Amino acid sequence: MDFKAGEILIVDKPLKWTSFDVVNKLRWKLRKKYNQKKFKVGHAGTLDPLASGLLIICTGKATKQSQELMSDAKTYTGTILLGKTTPSFDLETEFDQEFPVDHITSDLMEEVRKSFLGEQLQTPPIFSAKKIDGKRAYESARKGVEIEMRKNLVEITSFKIDTKDFPEIDFEITCSKGTYIRSIASDFGKKLDSGGTLIALRRTRSGDFNIDTAKTVDQWLEIIEQTEVTATE
Repeated sequence: MDFKAGEILIVDKPLKWTSFDVVNKLRWKLRKKYNQKKFKVGHAGTLDPLASGLLIICTGKATKQSQELMSDAKTYTGTILLGKTTPSFDLETEFDQEFPVDHITSDLMEEVRKSFLGEQLQTPPIFSAKKIDGKRAYESARKGVEIEMRKNLVEITSFKIDTKDFPEIDFEITCSKGTYIRSIASDFGKKLDSGGTLIALRRTRSGDFNIDTAKTVDQWLEIIEQTEVTATE
Protein backbone atom coordinates (compact mmCIF):
# COMPACT_ATOMS: atom_id res chain seq x y z
CA MET A 1 0.00 0.00 0.00
CA ASP A 2 1.16 3.53 -0.74
CA PHE A 3 -0.07 5.58 2.22
CA LYS A 4 1.83 8.68 1.12
CA ALA A 5 0.31 8.75 -2.36
CA GLY A 6 -3.08 8.15 -0.81
CA GLU A 7 -5.10 5.28 0.64
CA ILE A 8 -8.60 4.87 2.07
CA LEU A 9 -8.55 2.82 5.27
CA ILE A 10 -11.73 1.21 6.60
CA VAL A 11 -11.39 1.09 10.38
CA ASP A 12 -13.59 -0.59 12.98
CA LYS A 13 -13.49 2.17 15.61
CA PRO A 14 -13.43 0.88 19.18
CA LEU A 15 -15.93 2.02 21.78
CA LYS A 16 -14.89 5.12 23.78
CA TRP A 17 -12.30 6.23 21.20
CA THR A 18 -12.95 9.54 19.45
CA SER A 19 -12.56 9.70 15.68
CA PHE A 20 -9.56 11.97 16.26
CA ASP A 21 -7.99 9.34 18.55
CA VAL A 22 -7.96 6.97 15.57
CA VAL A 23 -6.61 9.64 13.20
CA ASN A 24 -3.85 10.63 15.64
CA LYS A 25 -2.82 7.03 16.32
CA LEU A 26 -2.49 6.21 12.61
CA ARG A 27 -0.84 9.55 11.78
CA TRP A 28 1.78 9.01 14.50
CA LYS A 29 2.59 5.57 13.06
CA LEU A 30 2.81 6.91 9.49
CA ARG A 31 5.06 9.81 10.49
CA LYS A 32 7.39 7.36 12.19
CA LYS A 33 7.31 4.88 9.30
CA TYR A 34 7.98 7.48 6.60
CA ASN A 35 10.26 9.57 8.84
CA GLN A 36 8.22 12.72 8.19
CA LYS A 37 7.17 15.46 10.61
CA LYS A 38 3.94 16.01 8.68
CA PHE A 39 1.66 13.40 7.15
CA LYS A 40 -1.83 14.00 5.80
CA VAL A 41 -4.44 11.86 7.59
CA GLY A 42 -8.13 12.64 8.06
CA HIS A 43 -11.50 10.98 8.57
CA ALA A 44 -14.60 11.09 6.38
CA GLY A 45 -17.36 11.42 8.99
CA THR A 46 -17.11 11.63 12.77
CA LEU A 47 -18.27 8.76 14.96
CA ASP A 48 -19.14 9.54 18.60
CA PRO A 49 -16.97 8.02 21.37
CA LEU A 50 -19.97 5.98 22.59
CA ALA A 51 -20.40 4.48 19.10
CA SER A 52 -18.31 1.79 17.46
CA GLY A 53 -17.95 0.64 13.90
CA LEU A 54 -17.06 1.88 10.46
CA LEU A 55 -14.78 4.90 10.28
CA ILE A 56 -13.26 5.94 6.94
CA ILE A 57 -9.69 7.24 7.22
CA CYS A 58 -7.96 8.91 4.27
CA THR A 59 -4.20 9.37 3.90
CA GLY A 60 -2.06 11.45 1.56
CA LYS A 61 -3.81 12.76 -1.55
CA ALA A 62 -6.88 10.64 -0.73
CA THR A 63 -7.76 13.22 1.96
CA LYS A 64 -9.15 15.32 -0.93
CA GLN A 65 -11.97 12.76 -1.17
CA SER A 66 -13.04 13.21 2.47
CA GLN A 67 -15.87 15.68 1.82
CA GLU A 68 -17.29 13.55 -1.00
CA LEU A 69 -17.18 10.39 1.11
CA MET A 70 -18.71 12.24 4.06
CA SER A 71 -21.85 13.02 2.05
CA ASP A 72 -22.74 9.34 1.51
CA ALA A 73 -25.74 7.69 3.22
CA LYS A 74 -24.93 5.71 6.35
CA THR A 75 -26.37 2.64 8.09
CA TYR A 76 -26.38 2.09 11.85
CA THR A 77 -27.51 -0.59 14.25
CA GLY A 78 -28.19 0.06 17.91
CA THR A 79 -30.55 0.02 20.87
CA ILE A 80 -33.02 2.57 22.24
CA LEU A 81 -34.13 2.31 25.87
CA LEU A 82 -37.72 3.52 26.29
CA GLY A 83 -39.00 5.10 29.50
CA LYS A 84 -35.88 7.06 30.46
CA THR A 85 -34.11 10.17 29.18
CA THR A 86 -30.76 11.91 29.57
CA PRO A 87 -29.79 15.51 28.63
CA SER A 88 -27.43 14.18 25.92
CA PHE A 89 -29.97 11.65 24.54
CA ASP A 90 -27.39 8.89 25.19
CA LEU A 91 -25.29 7.51 28.06
CA GLU A 92 -22.78 10.39 28.06
CA THR A 93 -24.93 11.96 30.80
CA GLU A 94 -26.94 10.48 33.69
CA PHE A 95 -30.63 9.57 33.46
CA ASP A 96 -32.69 12.60 34.52
CA GLN A 97 -36.33 11.55 33.96
CA GLU A 98 -38.49 8.43 33.90
CA PHE A 99 -41.70 7.91 31.91
CA PRO A 100 -44.40 5.23 31.75
CA VAL A 101 -44.14 2.53 29.08
CA ASP A 102 -47.20 0.39 29.97
CA HIS A 103 -49.35 2.10 27.32
CA ILE A 104 -46.91 1.34 24.47
CA THR A 105 -48.16 -1.37 22.13
CA SER A 106 -46.58 -3.06 19.11
CA ASP A 107 -49.05 -1.28 16.85
CA LEU A 108 -48.13 2.12 18.31
CA MET A 109 -44.41 1.43 17.87
CA GLU A 110 -44.98 0.39 14.26
CA GLU A 111 -46.98 3.56 13.60
CA VAL A 112 -44.19 5.69 15.09
CA ARG A 113 -41.51 3.78 13.16
CA LYS A 114 -43.24 4.55 9.87
CA SER A 115 -43.49 8.25 10.77
CA PHE A 116 -39.69 8.55 10.64
CA LEU A 117 -39.36 7.44 7.02
CA GLY A 118 -38.63 10.09 4.40
CA GLU A 119 -37.41 13.67 4.64
CA GLN A 120 -37.89 15.60 7.88
CA LEU A 121 -36.52 18.45 9.96
CA GLN A 122 -34.43 17.22 12.88
CA THR A 123 -33.17 19.11 15.92
CA PRO A 124 -29.56 18.09 16.79
CA PRO A 125 -28.74 17.26 20.44
CA ILE A 126 -27.38 20.13 22.53
CA PHE A 127 -24.56 17.76 23.47
CA SER A 128 -23.18 17.72 19.92
CA ALA A 129 -20.28 19.20 17.96
CA LYS A 130 -22.59 21.53 15.99
CA LYS A 131 -21.23 25.08 15.99
CA ILE A 132 -23.51 27.78 17.43
CA ASP A 133 -22.10 31.32 17.30
CA GLY A 134 -18.61 29.92 16.74
CA LYS A 135 -18.72 27.51 19.70
CA ARG A 136 -19.35 23.77 19.83
CA ALA A 137 -22.83 23.19 21.24
CA TYR A 138 -21.59 20.70 23.84
CA GLU A 139 -19.27 23.34 25.33
CA SER A 140 -22.27 25.54 26.18
CA ALA A 141 -24.40 22.54 27.24
CA ARG A 142 -21.77 21.34 29.74
CA LYS A 143 -21.75 24.82 31.31
CA GLY A 144 -25.53 24.78 31.61
CA VAL A 145 -25.95 27.59 29.08
CA GLU A 146 -29.25 27.41 27.18
CA ILE A 147 -28.85 27.50 23.40
CA GLU A 148 -31.25 27.15 20.49
CA MET A 149 -30.41 24.34 18.10
CA ARG A 150 -31.35 24.98 14.48
CA LYS A 151 -33.20 22.19 12.70
CA ASN A 152 -31.60 20.36 9.77
CA LEU A 153 -33.26 18.58 6.86
CA VAL A 154 -32.42 14.85 6.97
CA GLU A 155 -33.74 11.78 5.19
CA ILE A 156 -34.33 8.28 6.55
CA THR A 157 -34.65 5.67 3.81
CA SER A 158 -34.90 2.56 6.01
CA PHE A 159 -35.82 2.03 9.68
CA LYS A 160 -36.29 -1.46 11.10
CA ILE A 161 -37.04 -2.24 14.74
CA ASP A 162 -37.02 -5.38 16.90
CA THR A 163 -39.20 -5.11 20.02
CA LYS A 164 -38.66 -8.54 21.59
CA ASP A 165 -36.55 -7.06 24.44
CA PHE A 166 -38.99 -4.21 25.18
CA PRO A 167 -38.47 -1.61 26.67
CA GLU A 168 -35.13 -1.96 24.85
CA ILE A 169 -35.69 -1.56 21.10
CA ASP A 170 -33.03 -2.83 18.70
CA PHE A 171 -32.91 -1.06 15.35
CA GLU A 172 -31.21 -0.76 11.97
CA ILE A 173 -31.45 2.59 10.20
CA THR A 174 -30.17 4.03 6.93
CA CYS A 175 -30.06 7.81 6.78
CA SER A 176 -28.55 10.85 5.09
CA LYS A 177 -25.46 12.78 6.11
CA GLY A 178 -25.96 14.88 9.23
CA THR A 179 -28.61 12.67 10.85
CA TYR A 180 -28.25 12.35 14.64
CA ILE A 181 -29.29 8.90 15.81
CA ARG A 182 -29.42 10.21 19.38
CA SER A 183 -32.12 12.66 18.30
CA ILE A 184 -34.04 9.82 16.65
CA ALA A 185 -33.91 7.87 19.94
CA SER A 186 -35.20 10.89 21.87
CA ASP A 187 -37.90 11.71 19.31
CA PHE A 188 -38.97 8.05 19.12
CA GLY A 189 -39.67 8.12 22.85
CA LYS A 190 -41.52 11.44 22.65
CA LYS A 191 -43.78 10.21 19.85
CA LEU A 192 -44.71 7.26 22.09
CA ASP A 193 -45.68 9.72 24.89
CA SER A 194 -42.72 8.39 26.87
CA GLY A 195 -38.95 8.91 26.78
CA GLY A 196 -36.11 7.41 24.80
CA THR A 197 -32.34 7.13 25.24
CA LEU A 198 -29.75 5.72 22.84
CA ILE A 199 -27.82 3.08 24.77
CA ALA A 200 -25.86 1.39 21.95
CA LEU A 201 -24.77 2.44 18.46
CA ARG A 202 -22.65 0.90 15.71
CA ARG A 203 -22.07 2.18 12.18
CA THR A 204 -22.12 -0.69 9.70
CA ARG A 205 -22.06 1.05 6.32
CA SER A 206 -21.09 4.35 4.70
CA GLY A 207 -21.73 4.62 0.97
CA ASP A 208 -20.13 1.59 -0.68
CA PHE A 209 -18.02 0.73 2.36
CA ASN A 210 -19.15 -2.04 4.73
CA ILE A 211 -18.04 -2.94 8.26
CA ASP A 212 -17.29 -6.49 7.01
CA THR A 213 -14.22 -5.13 5.20
CA ALA A 214 -12.99 -3.06 8.16
CA LYS A 215 -9.83 -3.73 10.15
CA THR A 216 -9.07 -2.82 13.75
CA VAL A 217 -6.68 0.02 14.60
CA ASP A 218 -4.07 -2.54 15.67
CA GLN A 219 -4.40 -4.41 12.38
CA TRP A 220 -3.84 -1.20 10.42
CA LEU A 221 -0.83 -0.34 12.58
CA GLU A 222 0.62 -3.76 11.76
CA ILE A 223 -0.03 -3.27 8.02
CA ILE A 224 1.72 0.13 8.15
CA GLU A 225 4.64 -1.42 10.01
CA GLN A 226 5.03 -4.16 7.39
CA THR A 227 4.76 -1.78 4.41
CA GLU A 228 7.96 -1.34 2.48
CA VAL A 229 9.04 2.29 2.02
CA THR A 230 11.33 3.02 -0.91
CA ALA A 231 14.20 5.51 -0.71
CA THR A 232 12.32 8.00 -2.91
CA GLU A 233 9.47 8.08 -0.43
